[in-house]
Amino acid sequence: MSTINKKEIEKFSKIAEEWWDPKGKFKPLHKFNPIRIRYIKDNIIKSFNLNLKNKPLKNIDVLDIGCGGGLLSEPMSRLGANIVGIDASKKNIEVAKFHAKKKKLKINYICASPETLKTKKKFDVILNMEIIEHVENIDFFITKSSNLLKKNGLMFIATLNKTLKSYLFAIVGAEYILNWLPIGTHDWDKFVKPEDIIKICKKHNLIIKRIDGMKYNLFDDQWTLSKDNSVNYISKFKKI
Repeated sequence: MSTINKKEIEKFSKIAEEWWDPKGKFKPLHKFNPIRIRYIKDNIIKSFNLNLKNKPLKNIDVLDIGCGGGLLSEPMSRLGANIVGIDASKKNIEVAKFHAKKKKLKINYICASPETLKTKKKFDVILNMEIIEHVENIDFFITKSSNLLKKNGLMFIATLNKTLKSYLFAIVGAEYILNWLPIGTHDWDKFVKPEDIIKICKKHNLIIKRIDGMKYNLFDDQWTLSKDNSVNYISKFKKI
């Protein structure tokens, strides 16, 4: 069994050189990266009762699954976390390694998926951010991700809801009208309703602790948390 969708890997490998261009094909990720970083950081600090000021995530072991070029791995590293970033695209990992070296950050990047990662280590935190909608067999993906998480550890999942609104905003709007993303970036059939993710996670001892929508304000040109999770949503699970 595999979680790797070769078509998806090829698609992102072709544009891997643009990961760190804030005006390139990953512009939307750059736009909402600040809200993702703050959400993850604040929830880790609260859940683990951390109180360090300079490096608030010091000694927290984080696995960033589907890390791409390192847009989340790098800020997590700067916050003090010990980061392992994995991605099934060799090209993405090469870009991530090069950029981290340039920024003098110590991040362990590995070309792997959750089921192929060779490690006995278990992590305090796992990030599955904007990756669920690009994998094969979500249930198997969550199974293998959960196996890598410590008891009482946190898993963050961010993805797109399967609604008419998400189709209009994330595909018609973002890809065809605003040209924020290359056409074909998303497949609406792979979008997942929050209740389905919650059910799958519960089978693997992951209990939902909070879920929030993420909303883009066109006039302010920024993303904020919202009660509306009909398009983008971000969630926190705890392993029991």
